[in-house]
Amino acid sequence: MRGRDQETGEFLGESRSQNRREALEVLALGEKLVDLTPAQLARLPIPEGLLEHIEYTKRITSHGARKRQLAFLAKQMRREEDETLEAIRDALDANSETSRREVAIMHRMERWRERLLAEGDVALGELLDEYPQADRQGLRTLVRNALAEKAKNKPPRAYREIYQVLRELMLVPVLNATAEVGGDDDADDVDGDDEQD
Repeated sequence: MRGRDQETGEFLGESRSQNRREALEVLALGEKLVDLTPAQLARLPIPEGLLEHIEYTKRITSHGARKRQLAFLAKQMRREEDETLEAIRDALDANSETSRREVAIMHRMERWRERLLAEGDVALGELLDEYPQADRQGLRTLVRNALAEKAKNKPPRAYREIYQVLRELMLVPVLNATAEVGGDDDADDVDGDDEQD
Protein backbone atom coordinates (compact mmCIF):
# COMPACT_ATOMS: atom_id res chain seq x y z
CA MET A 1 0.00 0.00 0.00
CA ARG A 2 1.20 3.45 -0.76
CA GLY A 3 -0.40 5.19 2.22
CA ARG A 4 -1.21 8.85 2.80
CA ASP A 5 0.73 11.79 4.11
CA GLN A 6 -0.46 12.51 7.69
CA GLU A 7 -0.37 16.28 7.28
CA THR A 8 -1.67 16.87 3.73
CA GLY A 9 -3.76 13.74 3.12
CA GLU A 10 -2.11 13.23 -0.29
CA PHE A 11 -1.18 9.77 -1.47
CA LEU A 12 2.48 8.78 -1.22
CA GLY A 13 4.20 7.19 -4.22
CA GLU A 14 2.72 5.90 -7.45
CA SER A 15 -0.53 3.98 -7.65
CA ARG A 16 -0.60 0.28 -8.47
CA SER A 17 -2.32 1.14 -11.75
CA GLN A 18 0.54 3.47 -12.69
CA ASN A 19 3.11 0.83 -11.79
CA ARG A 20 1.23 -1.72 -13.91
CA ARG A 21 1.08 0.65 -16.91
CA GLU A 22 4.81 1.26 -16.68
CA ALA A 23 5.51 -2.48 -16.40
CA LEU A 24 3.39 -3.15 -19.50
CA GLU A 25 5.26 -0.42 -21.40
CA VAL A 26 8.57 -2.09 -20.52
CA LEU A 27 7.16 -5.48 -21.58
CA ALA A 28 6.09 -4.01 -24.94
CA LEU A 29 9.57 -2.52 -25.38
CA GLY A 30 11.08 -5.94 -24.63
CA GLU A 31 8.85 -7.57 -27.27
CA LYS A 32 10.00 -5.00 -29.83
CA LEU A 33 13.64 -5.65 -28.98
CA VAL A 34 13.23 -9.42 -29.32
CA ASP A 35 11.71 -8.95 -32.80
CA LEU A 36 14.72 -6.96 -34.06
CA THR A 37 17.52 -8.44 -36.16
CA PRO A 38 21.03 -8.67 -34.66
CA ALA A 39 22.16 -5.77 -36.89
CA GLN A 40 19.32 -3.58 -35.63
CA LEU A 41 20.08 -4.52 -32.02
CA ALA A 42 23.73 -3.61 -32.53
CA ARG A 43 22.71 -0.02 -33.36
CA LEU A 44 20.89 0.41 -30.04
CA PRO A 45 22.47 1.44 -26.72
CA ILE A 46 21.56 -1.79 -24.93
CA PRO A 47 23.62 -2.83 -21.88
CA GLU A 48 25.49 -6.11 -22.33
CA GLY A 49 23.49 -7.91 -19.61
CA LEU A 50 20.18 -7.08 -21.28
CA LEU A 51 21.52 -8.04 -24.69
CA GLU A 52 22.23 -11.56 -23.40
CA HIS A 53 18.63 -11.87 -22.12
CA ILE A 54 17.26 -10.60 -25.44
CA GLU A 55 19.35 -13.08 -27.44
CA TYR A 56 18.28 -15.93 -25.16
CA THR A 57 14.61 -14.95 -25.55
CA LYS A 58 14.98 -14.95 -29.35
CA ARG A 59 16.03 -18.60 -29.28
CA ILE A 60 12.91 -19.80 -27.42
CA THR A 61 10.18 -21.09 -29.72
CA SER A 62 7.62 -22.57 -27.31
CA HIS A 63 4.79 -20.05 -26.78
CA GLY A 64 4.47 -20.50 -23.01
CA ALA A 65 8.21 -20.55 -22.38
CA ARG A 66 8.69 -17.49 -24.60
CA LYS A 67 5.99 -15.61 -22.70
CA ARG A 68 7.65 -16.42 -19.37
CA GLN A 69 11.05 -15.42 -20.73
CA LEU A 70 9.62 -12.12 -22.04
CA ALA A 71 8.23 -11.43 -18.56
CA PHE A 72 11.67 -12.18 -17.09
CA LEU A 73 13.32 -9.92 -19.69
CA ALA A 74 10.90 -7.11 -18.74
CA LYS A 75 11.78 -7.64 -15.08
CA GLN A 76 15.48 -7.30 -15.91
CA MET A 77 14.76 -4.19 -17.97
CA ARG A 78 12.87 -2.56 -15.09
CA ARG A 79 16.05 -2.89 -13.00
CA GLU A 80 17.83 -0.60 -15.45
CA GLU A 81 17.92 3.16 -15.03
CA ASP A 82 15.04 5.10 -16.60
CA GLU A 83 17.59 6.98 -18.71
CA THR A 84 18.83 3.71 -20.23
CA LEU A 85 15.31 2.67 -21.26
CA GLU A 86 14.59 6.13 -22.66
CA ALA A 87 17.81 6.02 -24.68
CA ILE A 88 16.75 2.65 -26.13
CA ARG A 89 13.28 4.01 -26.99
CA ASP A 90 14.77 7.11 -28.63
CA ALA A 91 17.20 5.02 -30.68
CA LEU A 92 14.35 2.69 -31.73
CA ASP A 93 12.31 5.69 -32.88
CA ALA A 94 15.27 7.07 -34.82
CA ASN A 95 15.92 3.67 -36.45
CA SER A 96 12.29 3.25 -37.44
CA GLU A 97 12.26 6.76 -38.94
CA THR A 98 15.43 5.99 -40.90
CA SER A 99 13.93 2.71 -42.11
CA ARG A 100 10.74 4.45 -43.22
CA ARG A 101 12.80 7.00 -45.14
CA GLU A 102 14.87 4.27 -46.81
CA VAL A 103 11.73 2.35 -47.83
CA ALA A 104 10.17 5.52 -49.22
CA ILE A 105 13.31 6.18 -51.28
CA MET A 106 13.31 2.59 -52.56
CA HIS A 107 9.70 2.96 -53.70
CA ARG A 108 10.66 6.22 -55.37
CA MET A 109 13.53 4.48 -57.21
CA GLU A 110 11.16 1.78 -58.43
CA ARG A 111 8.70 4.41 -59.71
CA TRP A 112 11.52 6.22 -61.54
CA ARG A 113 12.69 2.97 -63.13
CA GLU A 114 9.17 2.22 -64.37
CA ARG A 115 8.81 5.78 -65.69
CA LEU A 116 12.15 5.56 -67.50
CA LEU A 117 11.03 2.37 -69.21
CA ALA A 118 7.54 3.67 -70.05
CA GLU A 119 8.27 7.31 -70.94
CA GLY A 120 11.85 7.14 -72.19
CA ASP A 121 13.61 10.48 -72.82
CA VAL A 122 10.83 12.56 -71.23
CA ALA A 123 11.30 10.81 -67.88
CA LEU A 124 15.08 10.84 -68.33
CA GLY A 125 15.00 14.63 -68.80
CA GLU A 126 12.97 15.06 -65.60
CA LEU A 127 15.34 12.76 -63.71
CA LEU A 128 18.34 14.77 -64.93
CA ASP A 129 16.64 18.00 -63.83
CA GLU A 130 16.41 16.57 -60.34
CA TYR A 131 19.77 14.75 -60.38
CA PRO A 132 22.10 16.62 -62.76
CA GLN A 133 25.06 14.40 -61.81
CA ALA A 134 23.35 11.37 -63.44
CA ASP A 135 24.94 9.83 -66.52
CA ARG A 136 22.46 10.58 -69.33
CA GLN A 137 24.03 8.30 -71.92
CA GLY A 138 24.57 5.43 -69.50
CA LEU A 139 20.95 5.54 -68.34
CA ARG A 140 19.66 5.83 -71.90
CA THR A 141 21.67 2.73 -72.86
CA LEU A 142 20.42 0.78 -69.82
CA VAL A 143 16.81 1.69 -70.62
CA ARG A 144 17.23 0.60 -74.24
CA ASN A 145 18.88 -2.68 -73.13
CA ALA A 146 16.18 -3.35 -70.51
CA LEU A 147 13.44 -2.91 -73.11
CA ALA A 148 15.30 -5.23 -75.52
CA GLU A 149 15.74 -7.85 -72.77
CA LYS A 150 12.04 -7.71 -72.00
CA ALA A 151 11.09 -8.01 -75.68
CA LYS A 152 13.37 -11.04 -76.16
CA ASN A 153 12.32 -12.60 -72.83
CA LYS A 154 15.91 -12.53 -71.52
CA PRO A 155 17.00 -12.20 -67.87
CA PRO A 156 16.49 -8.61 -66.63
CA ARG A 157 20.14 -7.64 -66.15
CA ALA A 158 19.85 -4.06 -67.45
CA TYR A 159 16.56 -3.67 -65.56
CA ARG A 160 18.44 -4.41 -62.31
CA GLU A 161 21.33 -2.17 -63.31
CA ILE A 162 18.93 0.77 -63.71
CA TYR A 163 17.86 0.23 -60.11
CA GLN A 164 21.50 0.18 -58.97
CA VAL A 165 22.22 3.45 -60.79
CA LEU A 166 19.13 5.05 -59.23
CA ARG A 167 20.20 3.70 -55.84
CA GLU A 168 23.58 5.40 -56.21
CA LEU A 169 21.83 8.64 -57.14
CA MET A 170 19.14 8.67 -54.46
CA LEU A 171 19.82 6.37 -51.53
CA VAL A 172 23.60 6.36 -51.07
CA PRO A 173 23.84 10.15 -50.49
CA VAL A 174 21.09 9.88 -47.84
CA LEU A 175 22.84 6.99 -46.09
CA ASN A 176 26.19 8.80 -46.21
CA ALA A 177 24.61 11.95 -44.75
CA THR A 178 23.07 9.89 -41.93
CA ALA A 179 26.41 8.19 -41.25
CA GLU A 180 28.25 11.52 -41.29
CA VAL A 181 25.85 13.01 -38.75
CA GLY A 182 26.56 10.07 -36.43
CA GLY A 183 30.25 10.12 -37.37
CA ASP A 184 30.63 13.84 -36.64
CA ASP A 185 29.51 13.30 -33.05
CA ASP A 186 32.09 10.57 -32.63
CA ALA A 187 34.76 12.71 -34.27
CA ASP A 188 33.96 15.58 -31.91
CA ASP A 189 34.32 13.25 -28.94
CA VAL A 190 37.67 12.00 -30.21
CA ASP A 191 38.91 15.55 -30.77
CA GLY A 192 37.78 16.49 -27.29
CA ASP A 193 39.67 13.54 -25.81
CA ASP A 194 42.85 14.53 -27.65
CA GLU A 195 42.71 18.06 -26.24
CA GLN A 196 42.44 16.76 -22.70
CA ASP A 197 45.50 14.50 -23.01
